[in-house]
Amino acid sequence: MALFSFLGKDKQQSTLNQGLQKTKSGLMGRIGKLLTGKSVVDSEILDELEEVLISADIGVKTTLKIIERLEKRVAQEKYRNAEELSQLLKEEIAALLDQKPSSHSDISAHKPYVILVVGVNGVGKTTTIGKLAWNFKQAGFKVVLGAADTFRAAAVEQLQMWGKRVGVAVVSKGMNTDPSSVAFDAVKEAVESQADLVIIDTAGRLHTKINLMQELSKIKRVIEKVIPGAPHEVLLVLDGSTGQNALIQAREFTKATDVTSLAITKLDGTAKGGVVIGISDEFQIPVKYIGVGEKPEDLQEFNSIQFVESLFSKN
Repeated sequence: MALFSFLGKDKQQSTLNQGLQKTKSGLMGRIGKLLTGKSVVDSEILDELEEVLISADIGVKTTLKIIERLEKRVAQEKYRNAEELSQLLKEEIAALLDQKPSSHSDISAHKPYVILVVGVNGVGKTTTIGKLAWNFKQAGFKVVLGAADTFRAAAVEQLQMWGKRVGVAVVSKGMNTDPSSVAFDAVKEAVESQADLVIIDTAGRLHTKINLMQELSKIKRVIEKVIPGAPHEVLLVLDGSTGQNALIQAREFTKATDVTSLAITKLDGTAKGGVVIGISDEFQIPVKYIGVGEKPEDLQEFNSIQFVESLFSKN
């Protein structure tokens, strides 16, 4: 069962369709023009399709993989007309995104379940944490937030505002304090209050990667003193509207720390939603959440089947 199933499947699908509209219009519109008047799938069509996929920010590496698979299928299954190419493409993208849906099991196995959230400034990291807190609370979980991004005063204040808005506890020591101390107190508070989850914000100073690695390592060490084996999840937040820059950030952060899941935000305002496909394929790290709007409920659990259906739907 999906964690945020309380929102209703139809409502989620409708929000997803609306949020991906710009990406769908760009990608499927160009594919439609490419296939107009064509009766067979040949090398020229595949070359043009390659350009379309790259322009949709799916990424060169993933695009080449898709084209190679299409070439093999066209050759093996003999004759394929151009009308069937869209279905073949849909199947190959779905295969690249194939992953298990989220469930309550991981969270229920640990109490409190600790999520460490990382990402550069400006990607919507703190807002994503606030939206996650709202969704988890609506799903019946008790949540504690840790304001360990002490490098920016705005980040601390923003998380406190989300805490008041959502109605969850926020552990904070203000700006320019030791992030690991905040993380320690947040986890301790979660244990003492018998919370289900603790979500910890961190600084996004990727340009000082060595310092970032040291800071995150220290945070992990102090958390483990309270809960052995924590954090249970390291969630990297990426801004989908930046396209290939999001891929670059993912490469850097996966070098700096052990990222276990991804959240891709701001997909509603961009035609670059294809980056979800490239990131998922290249890093083999599950995309767990996507942001398709401003409201808390617009942060959705990523469902690969729903994503592909929305992208290729004719409505």
